Amino acid sequence: MKEPLVHMHPHAIETYEVLEGEMEFFVKDKWLPAKNGDKLAVPKGVTHAFRNPTEKIVKVYNTHQPALKMENYIEDVCRVLDKITGNRTTDFKMNFKTMLYMSALMNNYRNEIIAKSPPDVAIKLLGFVGKLMGVNY
Repeated sequence: MKEPLVHMHPHAIETYEVLEGEMEFFVKDKWLPAKNGDKLAVPKGVTHAFRNPTEKIVKVYNTHQPALKMENYIEDVCRVLDKITGNRTTDFKMNFKTMLYMSALMNNYRNEIIAKSPPDVAIKLLGFVGKLMGVNY
């Protein structure tokens, strides 16, 4: 994604270790560069995001402590991406359909992840609209 989801985990600490390549991490209010070997821990409740500033593949070891249902969330993110990109045959585009799917998804994992940008109230509303429209992944 060009503009990553700024979010927080209300009940888990998230850690990252860059295994290969370069990443950027947004923590609280600033972007931090990270390269191979760098480690970062984000306390629960702290606003953050991440992105790949290059076109190169990046490998990152990522944990959530406690894990809660994050594995299910990541698997469902992949299902949503497959659904909105025709099984990855088209590029990811943030449009109204994508917002409905992503919001419906995030509303199913409120113990694991809460959006900060876009605002959580927008995610709740769009997720509700998506549910009414029969959005299913």
